Amino acid sequence: MAAPTPGIERFLAEMEYPATKDDLLREATRDGLPPADIAMLRALPDGGYDARCRVRDALAVLPQEGGLLVG
Repeated sequence: MAAPTPGIERFLAEMEYPATKDDLLREATRDGLPPADIAMLRALPDGGYDARCRVRDALAVLPQEGGLLVG
């Protein structure tokens, strides 16, 4: 399971919703999130998210292997 980092938490709190996965990735790149945080967002299922809690829920169930995100 992947726990959101403090950087992702801050980013999600400032993000406008609804947002698609592409919106999240575009804005995360624009905001200069670290590559590891962007990788976590890239591993999200495609689709839309109507609130920060939906993104956090999706991040929480992402598989990890050896401490690294798979996906």
